[in-house]
Amino acid sequence: MAVLVGFSGSLRKGSFNAALLRAAVAAMPAGSRLRVMSIAAFPLYNADDEAAHGIPAEVAALKEAIAAADGLLIATPEYNNSIPGVTKNALDWLTRPPADIPRVFAGKPVALIGASPGGFGTILSQNAWLPVLRTIGAELWSGGRLLVSRAGSVFDADGAIADARTGEQLRQFMQGFVAFAQGGSAGNP
Repeated sequence: MAVLVGFSGSLRKGSFNAALLRAAVAAMPAGSRLRVMSIAAFPLYNADDEAAHGIPAEVAALKEAIAAADGLLIATPEYNNSIPGVTKNALDWLTRPPADIPRVFAGKPVALIGASPGGFGTILSQNAWLPVLRTIGAELWSGGRLLVSRAGSVFDADGAIADARTGEQLRQFMQGFVAFAQGGSAGNP
């Protein structure tokens, strides 16, 4: 059974990315599971705080879940044409101490999804993640992209996907990523 861990890079209550992540749970193929975790309690990264207090419990829990999982799914918003600060802050914490990076991220299958009210989805944010993921040694699944644009018309008032085409794209995306995370080559060149 493939087990993935995912988190949304948005803290907003009505976040389209959190809604997309919840929809990904329902779109998982049979025999697999997506465990959604939160970065909401992560403080701003400060090396002085880390030295004085260590790794916060919330950070340690997500780090251990990622290390144990078959893959990581990040639902990333796009702010000012790039990675949102809160999402990057989470990854900065998750890579502390640096000695843990190989244990948590080396060769770890990672996929990016994103939703935006704009017309281009989260393409610039997803592209901005590439050097970050490369630096930590993660294995980015490049077999597909899920860029949900005009998200206000894709999700209903309850945060469920109301657009059948997007729902099918998400199902196919998750099927491909799960196959890749299980050691297959589903879609990776």
